[in-house]
Amino acid sequence: MESRWVELRAMAHLGTPMALRVAATLRLADHIAAGIRTALELALVAEADPDALERMLLFLVKRGVFARDDAGRYSLTELSEPLRSNHPARIRASLDIDGMGRSELAFVGLLHSIRTGEAAYPLQFGRTFREDLATDSAQLQACNSYLGSGVPARCAEIVTGYDWGSHQHVVDVGGGDGSLLIALLERYPALRGTVVDLPRTAHTARVAIAAAGLADRGGVIAGNFFEPLPTGADAYVLSSIIYGWSDGSARDILRRCAEAAGPDGRVLIVEAVGQDDESPHPGMDLRMLVLYGGRQRSVAELTDLAADAGLKVAAVHPAGTFAIVEVAAP
Repeated sequence: MESRWVELRAMAHLGTPMALRVAATLRLADHIAAGIRTALELALVAEADPDALERMLLFLVKRGVFARDDAGRYSLTELSEPLRSNHPARIRASLDIDGMGRSELAFVGLLHSIRTGEAAYPLQFGRTFREDLATDSAQLQACNSYLGSGVPARCAEIVTGYDWGSHQHVVDVGGGDGSLLIALLERYPALRGTVVDLPRTAHTARVAIAAAGLADRGGVIAGNFFEPLPTGADAYVLSSIIYGWSDGSARDILRRCAEAAGPDGRVLIVEAVGQDDESPHPGMDLRMLVLYGGRQRSVAELTDLAADAGLKVAAVHPAGTFAIVEVAAP
């Protein structure tokens, strides 16, 4: 019985995750790998208080994250190797409190989200996560850099999961830096496409599309998917968009796509979806709640959402870890 209590207490102890995040933010694994081993030496390069840093290091040694010899020199263990910046797992960047890891601190307000169903991020930081990204260039860059690492694999699954060549013109609504549209245009030489996103991101997409030599078939429009979208295309894509919004906002986005697509167009919702009412990734589902007040949805839930926006599911196309839910006017 006592062992279970100890296990439960260890799960709830906030000291370990925060110490790991601070170690990642200070790049301690990088410094140790470079031969900087004592707490004093590490404090100098990390611009930290030597005594406080050593106390945290000893805490992490107790948990097997670092090792310490009799001379007070620290070394990496199997647990801390992935905290190096050049490790393929890219864990350090996701934990960096000065970068992508800042958003995780919103989980301190999880009680607020559970009680209200609303995002906790504004409670913690005084503004929404999207407002933070819009006004903080460093935060936006850190987020894009971290998320960008998985883009090639995601794009490959989406591109091969549906017959995009059946369309003439695709609009990637909230298409970010243009990665998906570039992949589509490269795979389908007859296809034309447009990215619609906010001005700063639209500029990034425009540069990327031009650099890929696709400006003759790929365009970019600065816009907001809560406002009227450009008409004339026969397919409107929402790739990993809907899960970041509440039901009400998601319906509004779908309605805008439906208006633009018209009676003969298609709206293609690309999401990681669960079977029945189960979330495929409960951790990500909780993250969407805390950051945005959003949620991951099953195909059934997306079907209901589409119906509320005046759309009907025509087909569901498996695409690796994703599904492409094809919806259209009834």
